[in-house]
Amino acid sequence: MEDTGFHFQQYQWGFHQVIQVQKSSIWLQVQNLKKQKGILDLERSRERTVNERVTLLYSCWSVLLTESIDEADKYLQKLGLSRSTLPDAPHLENCKMRVGLNERHDKRRESDNFPPWTSWKGSLDMFPAAASNEQMKNSRHWAPSEGAYPPWITGSDEENYPLTRKVQRDIWIHQHPLDCKDPDVKFLVADWERIPGFGIGAQLAGMCGLLAIAINERRVLVTNYYNRADHDGCKGSSRTSWSCYFFPETSWECRERAFELMRSEEAWRKGIITQKENYTSKKIWAGPTPRVWGDPWSYLQPTTEVNGSLLATHRKMDQRWWRAQAIRYLMRFPTEYTCGLLNVARHAAFGKLSAQMVLESLIGEWPKEITSKQRFQIDEYVWSNHKPWIPRPLLSIHVRMGDKACEMKVVEFEDYMRLADRIRKHFPHLNSIWLSTEMQEVIDKSKKYTHWNFYYTNVTRQVGNMTMATYEASLGRETSTNYPLVNFLMAAEADFFIGALGSTWCFLIDGMRNTGGKVMAGYLSVNKDRFW
Repeated sequence: MEDTGFHFQQYQWGFHQVIQVQKSSIWLQVQNLKKQKGILDLERSRERTVNERVTLLYSCWSVLLTESIDEADKYLQKLGLSRSTLPDAPHLENCKMRVGLNERHDKRRESDNFPPWTSWKGSLDMFPAAASNEQMKNSRHWAPSEGAYPPWITGSDEENYPLTRKVQRDIWIHQHPLDCKDPDVKFLVADWERIPGFGIGAQLAGMCGLLAIAINERRVLVTNYYNRADHDGCKGSSRTSWSCYFFPETSWECRERAFELMRSEEAWRKGIITQKENYTSKKIWAGPTPRVWGDPWSYLQPTTEVNGSLLATHRKMDQRWWRAQAIRYLMRFPTEYTCGLLNVARHAAFGKLSAQMVLESLIGEWPKEITSKQRFQIDEYVWSNHKPWIPRPLLSIHVRMGDKACEMKVVEFEDYMRLADRIRKHFPHLNSIWLSTEMQEVIDKSKKYTHWNFYYTNVTRQVGNMTMATYEASLGRETSTNYPLVNFLMAAEADFFIGALGSTWCFLIDGMRNTGGKVMAGYLSVNKDRFW
């Protein structure tokens, strides 16, 4: 019995010890849980704070983008902020400054035959030291005569279609005669196509053909009525004009002279002026490519892939080369209006990501710790030439479906994404896609590809299989013009591009890229049955 009692007491003691250990363990677990919960709460709190700061900065940028200066200042004052203490938005462009700089590069100087096309970039030729430096002054005079090239060309000759820099220079000279009233200067005045069902791509292709005719006949092309600019967004004289969206194709002096000659029966009789109706559709759409520069299309680099193989030659290489040159010239400089549209689109797509990036780069917690922005000369004269920030590398995909099936075999979105995954295998750091499409079905399918970040314009899209004309009518003229042009320019800026050879729109995007330093980025086409 004693032994039993002893063992029972020992058992009780052991049991008591186990209970104490378990209690201690539970207590430690509870403490750890509390600690972890505290850490999680702290992390969530910090995350909320970061998200709140990102949202605040994004909202401030939004107000500056959409409201008047007075309204924006009032909004910032309510928050205890001001424009001078607001971090710069790297994804937004100073449109007024950019257009002012471009205007200098698109007009002849009073004392010179050329705009200030030098080897300098941006606004460096406006640097105060340059004004007093005789060597720098002289360089402005001899640079154009020695073959300085227009500043709207990015990249070297090897990064563009053959002769791009020379051709762009020569087109500008052709379209900007020294004296528009010289009797030897002839004109071709043309409205943009207005045939129902013609998309923007078809209109642009038609105008490329008219520019070819003008160069072949040594005429200055003057574009007239542009129906897609006939809306309230285009103000004043830019309404109904290409100049609402891009710099005019010729000088205002030549435009005025051409319209003056249109009232002269003698000018018509002598052929000093012609119009679109003087030429057949065949000549406009499939007429001879200008041979002023020989046949540079004969040595285009094979950088387009179809069905896994590079496309070395095809039946319309001359047209492909020429339309690329023409579209680059016609769209060489966006106006302040178009610049603003791009700002809005980039802000909607990348604004919060940009705000997060900026806040992570700041010393201190904005807006608690605010310091006024300082401006340095390198900001104004060198870095101001940099393009707005977008997440790079960026792949642009244009998916054309709907009524395009009557012209070519349309391809499902999955085929585009297979090509996207192929690019990513070679460039594993690629994870962002700018997606342009008129189909809501495509937007919905993109959500399945969670390993990609998709960006696109916020616009109502097609549901079902309506015609493009009906779809555009449902959007209204302003929206149906603005958002495709934004998509076009975003595609031109992207690092990679996937499209369909049978689409005129993709054809022109490809041309814009191949005169914008993107030749070696290549072009992957989903079409296997059509080579233009």
